[in-house]
Amino acid sequence: MRNQINISKIKILCVFALFTVCTQKANAQLSGMQTMYYQNQYLANPAMAGLEQGLNLNLGYQQQWTSVPGGPKLQNFTADYNSGNRVGLGLNVNSDVAGLINRTRVMGTYAYHLPLNDKDDKLSFGLSLGINNTYIDYTKVNGDQGDASVQNYNQRNVYVDGDFGISYTSEKLNVQAAIPNLKSVFFNDDANSNLEVDRATFFSAVSYKAHLDNGISNITLEPKVAFRGVKGFDNILDAGAMLTMNDYKLNFSGMYHTNKSFTVAFGVGLENMSLVGAYTNNTGPLSVYANNTFEFGIKLKMFNK
Repeated sequence: MRNQINISKIKILCVFALFTVCTQKANAQLSGMQTMYYQNQYLANPAMAGLEQGLNLNLGYQQQWTSVPGGPKLQNFTADYNSGNRVGLGLNVNSDVAGLINRTRVMGTYAYHLPLNDKDDKLSFGLSLGINNTYIDYTKVNGDQGDASVQNYNQRNVYVDGDFGISYTSEKLNVQAAIPNLKSVFFNDDANSNLEVDRATFFSAVSYKAHLDNGISNITLEPKVAFRGVKGFDNILDAGAMLTMNDYKLNFSGMYHTNKSFTVAFGVGLENMSLVGAYTNNTGPLSVYANNTFEFGIKLKMFNK
């Protein structure tokens, strides 16, 4: 009788642990990398790959829920290149770790930028293809590593996935939309989709740059509104702006997210390098036990003459 009770307790703890991990992983998608709004828009939309001439290298790191053991950690590396023609090429590598769950995604991107006039207005299309691998790290399991739930999760194979995006860009206006995780759109696998309630379903954004020069300081203000979806959660509206002090190579930005969080960021732009640091504060019920998200990003520009 005592053994049956102990087994029941273990099962309850396993279910609770998996629920916690899924919640943490969902928060990784709900927050996302803040650099995707301004510094590295290729993260959210493959159509933005190679939009700028030359080679752009981006490295980002985000730590969520600093007060909770096993809080989500997001890392990404992107490289996109355009030799000056209409074709942009890119590489997007993402690593997402939350509790026991690890996700690695490697995507190659082809983008085509169609000039609309002689004012550098462009209509761009982008397609990314690559692999996605999600698994539970057995070395982090504090309990029965032979649990059927863990084994079933890890039975999923590495699969081919893709993203599609489109954008219109001009000197001031930026309008874009993207559909990530194309496999889930065209090949719906109920067995796997139930395990990934956190995957992104769509992304769209509009921004407008206003240049102001009062004779003392030359600044650029870029308000932005984004609308995105995450499976299993309400759609999220992001609204904010970035203020760039061009004479001093400094920028400040703020973004409010309707999942009850707010992000502030500070950046420094050098000749061929830019740095950004961001802090996100949860204002909803989650803030009681899981708050504070820190992010750092670096961008290098090469061959952009």
